[in-house]
Amino acid sequence: MRIICHGAAREVGGTCHELQANGNRILLDCGLFQGKRRETAEKNSTFTFDPAKDIDALILSHAHMDHVGRIPLLWKRGYRNPVYCTYATKDLAAVMMLDGAYIQEKDEQYFRKHCEASMIPCDGPLYTQEDANSSSALFQARNYNEWFNVVPGIRAKFIDAGHIIGAAMVVMEVTENGLTRHIGFSGDLGRAELPIIRDPAKMPPVELLICESTYGNRKHEGIRTARQKLKEVILRTAKRGGKILIPAFSLERTQEIVYDLHVLWDAKEIPAIPIVIDSPLASKVTEVFMKHPECYDDLIFKDFLSKQHNPFQFSLIRYTESVEESKGLNNTPGPMILMAGSGMCEAGRIRHHLRNEIEDERNTVLAVGYMAENTLGSKLLDPAVSAVKIFDETVRKKAEVTYIDAYSGHADRDDLDAYIAGLRSGAPALQKVILVHGEVEQMEPFAERIRKNHGIEVLVPEREEIIEIEN
Repeated sequence: MRIICHGAAREVGGTCHELQANGNRILLDCGLFQGKRRETAEKNSTFTFDPAKDIDALILSHAHMDHVGRIPLLWKRGYRNPVYCTYATKDLAAVMMLDGAYIQEKDEQYFRKHCEASMIPCDGPLYTQEDANSSSALFQARNYNEWFNVVPGIRAKFIDAGHIIGAAMVVMEVTENGLTRHIGFSGDLGRAELPIIRDPAKMPPVELLICESTYGNRKHEGIRTARQKLKEVILRTAKRGGKILIPAFSLERTQEIVYDLHVLWDAKEIPAIPIVIDSPLASKVTEVFMKHPECYDDLIFKDFLSKQHNPFQFSLIRYTESVEESKGLNNTPGPMILMAGSGMCEAGRIRHHLRNEIEDERNTVLAVGYMAENTLGSKLLDPAVSAVKIFDETVRKKAEVTYIDAYSGHADRDDLDAYIAGLRSGAPALQKVILVHGEVEQMEPFAERIRKNHGIEVLVPEREEIIEIEN
C-alpha cells in the first residue's frame, strides 16, 4: 500500500492525496492551489498521473475549492470514474465548480486586456464552465455513517466533520493480501459551537490517519466572542461613515456572518445600514443551505426555522447578481457592510472593491477566515506591508484592517490534540499520522506533541513523496 500527497503537503491548498492498494488508485479530494499567481497556475495545471488511465475513484471530503476545485480539470483530462461525497457536498460542489470556471474565464479575459504579460496566469483558463457542468455527472452521493464500496478491496464511510455543510471525515477499510487495515482522512476538521451546522462527530478508531494541521500550533478565540467583535467593528466604522469590506468565502463563512448580522439586527444592536452580499455564488450557496436542513444544529431550528423565519434574509440585506450592480457599489457612500468573495482575496469581486476602497481611511477591511501564505489576503493582514498590488495597480493600505479569528471553521491546537488523543485510545490503536494541509510552522509543533504525548510515528511529507505502508 502506498500514499502519495499530490497537494496540501507542507502548505494549505491543493488537497489531493492518493491511496494505492490492490492495484487500484483512488484520490482523496482534488483541490486548487492558491498563492503566487504564476507558480500557482503551473501547480494547478499539472498532474503527475494520467487522470484518464490511472485513477479508479475519488472520495471528496467537502466542497471548498481547495478540495474540489480541480475535479473539472480531471474531467477535462479524461477522468470518467465516480466521485463519492455526501448529498449536501454534491449540490454545493456543482455550484462551486461552475463559479470557479466562470471566475477563471473572466479573470483570463481581464488579465489579457489590462495587465502586463507577467501577470497572465496561464495559456487560457484552467477549465471552462462546460467542463465544470460535465464533471458534475460523475458525483455519487452517500449518506453519513453508511459504508459503500469504492473499488474492490476498499470500502468507505463519511463521518460528519462539522466544518461546513456536508463536510465529512472519511474512514476506509482497505483489504490487501488478506489483511484489513483502517485508514482515516480528516478532511478539514471543524469546531464545536459553530453556528448553523452540527458539531464534529467522533471518528471511529483507525491505524493510520491523514490529518489536517491548518492551526496545529494556534488557539482560536472563543466562537462566542465573534458576534460581539463583529458588532464593535460595525459601530466604529459606521460612526466615521465608512464601508466594512468583508472578504468572505461564499460557502459557509458568508452564511455565518449573515446569521450573526441577523441576530444583531433583531436585537437592535447594530444601526440600520445597508448590508450587501456582492456574490452571485453566495446567493446560490445559500439556496443549497436551505435545501439541506438535515445538516443544521438545534439552535438554528430554535431561533429561526421553528418561527418560519429565513436566517439568511432580513430587511437590511440585499444580494446582488449583475456586474452592473456590483460596479454601482463603488459610487454608493457609506456606511455600508459589503461582503464579497473570495475569502483570501485571490479572485472574485472583492479585489475590485479593495482596489477602489482601501485607500479611504474611513473604511475597514474585516478578515474573518484563514489567509494562506503569499495570498493578497495575507498581505493585507501583514502590518509590515503598507501597499499591495491589486491586478496591475499598487494601492496603499489606508483603511483600517482587522481580523476576527473566532469565526474560523477549522479545529485549533486544542481541538486537534483532543482528536488525536481520542483515536489513540481506541482499538485498533492509532499507529501512524501523516500531517497535511498546514504550513510548516503549524505542522512541526503539532507533530512533536503527537510524538511526545503518544509515542507514535508522525510524517510530514513533501509534495509527491511516496509513503510506503508496510504490513
